[in-house]
Amino acid sequence: MFEFLDSIGTLVFAISGALTAIYKKLDLFGVYCIAFVTALGGGTIRDVMIGRTPVGWMQDMNYIYIITVGFLLSIIFNRYLDRLRISMFLFDSIGLGVFTLLGLDKGIEYGLSPLICVILGTLTATFGGVIRDILCNEIPVLFRKEIYATLCIAGGILFFILKELRLQEEFISLTVAIFIIAFRLIAFKYNWSLPTGTIFAKKL
Repeated sequence: MFEFLDSIGTLVFAISGALTAIYKKLDLFGVYCIAFVTALGGGTIRDVMIGRTPVGWMQDMNYIYIITVGFLLSIIFNRYLDRLRISMFLFDSIGLGVFTLLGLDKGIEYGLSPLICVILGTLTATFGGVIRDILCNEIPVLFRKEIYATLCIAGGILFFILKELRLQEEFISLTVAIFIIAFRLIAFKYNWSLPTGTIFAKKL
């Protein structure tokens, strides 16, 4: 189950990164590099933090193949995507849900506390996008008012609540992934967001 999710998450984040780079008019090498760091950046930081070295993608060439497929799909089909920004958002949302689960699973595998597992899930899901946005000269989505990392945290909490109910692992994973993806799409549609730091400045 988690190997399948890992492959899906890697693919959709690679496509998300590649589409962002194409939108920014980077050359082909730049597009591939952005696809690579978006797909593997969060997982690499997570593995280094928990002492899992060499990091995952260095031990499994399938990651390289999956990213290459995502890169090629983005190059070939981006001209048919009339709404490029919506496509980037959709793939990024799917990756967010899937990679949160992968980070949670890795924390559990290493016997870490639920709180640390939630942090690892959030880091795994978001830091590839942080690196992508920095390299593409954008303020990372993580630091904007858009609901993003908060969803990963909420998804992680939901994961452990369902786990306490002793439900099937597959059901828990599917429920959490759908929760994160669906809630982000709904928040985008209705323009829900967190308050900015200026709310405190006005009070002062």
